[in-house]
This record gives sequence, C-alpha cells and structure tokens, in this order.
Amino acid sequence: MQSAFLQGLYDFMMLKRYAKRSIKTYLYWVTDFLRFHKYLHPNSMDVTHVEAYLTHLSTRRGSSQSTQATALNALVFLFNKYLEQPLPEKMNFVGSGKERKLPVVLTQSEVKALLSRIDDRHYLSAAMLYGSGLRLMECVRLRVGDIDFHYKCVRIWFGKGGKHRVATLSESLLPLLQNQIQKAETMLARDLQVPEFAGAWIPEGLRKKYRDRNRTLEWQYLFPSHKLSIDPESNVLRRHHVDEKQVQRAVAKGATEAKILKHVTPHTLRHSFATHLLQSGADIRTVQDQLGHADVRTTQIYTHILQQGANGVISPLSNLIL
Repeated sequence: MQSAFLQGLYDFMMLKRYAKRSIKTYLYWVTDFLRFHKYLHPNSMDVTHVEAYLTHLSTRRGSSQSTQATALNALVFLFNKYLEQPLPEKMNFVGSGKERKLPVVLTQSEVKALLSRIDDRHYLSAAMLYGSGLRLMECVRLRVGDIDFHYKCVRIWFGKGGKHRVATLSESLLPLLQNQIQKAETMLARDLQVPEFAGAWIPEGLRKKYRDRNRTLEWQYLFPSHKLSIDPESNVLRRHHVDEKQVQRAVAKGATEAKILKHVTPHTLRHSFATHLLQSGADIRTVQDQLGHADVRTTQIYTHILQQGANGVISPLSNLIL
C-alpha cells in the first residue's frame, strides 16, 4: 500500500476490528473517491465533494442503489470516524435510478432437492446457510466455540457492519456439528505437533490478554482449510477457514443437478430462510433479528415474495375456464 494516508486508514480499521473484507471494500471506494478528485487530500474536502462523487456514480457510471450505498458507507466512515469531520445526515446528490433486485427464493422442496445433491464435505455449511440464515462469510468464519449445543443457537461475531447476533440452530444438524468439531479437534492435535504452527488468528486484544488462547479448540475454525498456510498479515503459519468459493461451487453444482431453473447462490439459501420463516408465521422483527438487518425495511423485501401477484391481486385469467 503506497499511500501513507490509506495505510493509516487501514491500520485504523484493523484496530477497530473490522472484517478484512469490509476493510478491502472501504479502501476500494475511498481510493476511487480520491482518484475522482485528483488525489486531493480528504482534509481539504467537504460534503460537496462527496455529493459530486456519489452523483457521478449514478449519472456517469450507472451504478446500482446498493453499489452507491456501499460507496456512501465507506465515505461516511472516512469522514465521521477516521477524520472526525462528520457529514450531514441529509446530502444533495442524485440517487441511482437502478432498482434493487428482488431476491431469488427457493421453495422448500427445491431446498430439499438442492441439499440432497451437495457433497458431504460442504453439506453442513450449505445446510447452515439455510437453517440459520447465515451469510456465506459468516458461515465459513465460524469458530468451534460459536456453536451452543445447549441453547441450540449459533453466535455470529463481527457480522456485516461489525455487529454481533445470535441465530437459531436446527436440531437436526447437531449430530453433524459434533462430528465436524471432532474433525477440527483431530486436525488441531496434528497441527500442534508442527513447531512453526502459530495457532488460529484471533483479535489482537484477546491475543495479548489470553496467551495461547488461539491454540485451544474453541478458537479453531469450524470449517478449516485442508492445509496450513502462511498468514499474509503476520507472516506466520496458521490454518485458515475453508475457501468460500468451494461452497459457492458446491451450491451451484447442486442446483444444476437438481434441475432448479433459478439463479442459485449461497445467498439464495439465506433469502429462502427469511421467506420461509415469514411463511411459517414468524413476525418480521424476529426475522430482522435473525438476519442481522439494521433496518426493518431491508427485511420487508421478503414480504413481497409471499404476496400473490402484485399486492395480493389475483389475475382475472385464473377465473377463466380454458
């Protein structure tokens, strides 16, 4: 990272324990913002520079609402948190005209067909995407200690937006989870025999407070990688979690074999979880908490899936005998 300013922003986000993917995303948009303004230093900018950039994304690049919102979040973080020069809540910029896509949702029979065709190695992670409504990265980053067998729940730490939450856990997955933890324990015992093994990555504060905590079973990844690798951040030997692309490929392959004529990704299982919860009678606030949505309006998108046609209108064609 060549820029001293961007390096400082990176260090600040690391100190605040932001997820590495969030850091990468924020740095991308901040860099693009600086490039748009000919690398003028942010201390010399104000809200008008932010408004001009966001309008540019909408009118010149044709960015979607979600893309523009991501860029806005990055710049709000930059000015409000890092530079401590808060932006006003209301800004004057042209919003993106591209509408947000409606989520693709599977029926319960389609979910069953999909899961039955996913290979054994990735079945549990895919089942948890649907059974607990997890995001893909939340799933692959789970640690052994995040599973609570007594209360039948899973704890998600530093999810989207750096938030924590508790999600439900299907009782049918408990035996598989116990078996998966046994595999992680066997793998850890083997890793501890390697002199260079530095344990799992844990937040710096815990690293200083609890020495060797990262060598205990509770801190190992629930879905570990099949081999040890060098941590690019600390340049030490660790065992990372499974690559999320493996789960993506397994889900895509399963959907193809199940002959599901929809665009299916791991996130489709999360959409299906939310929709099926509402369908079974769960209130929208409960679903919001399970998904970890900051705003209930984000959750309300799933209510559209449950409506017949547009706002419950039945097509007049249904009344004709053809």
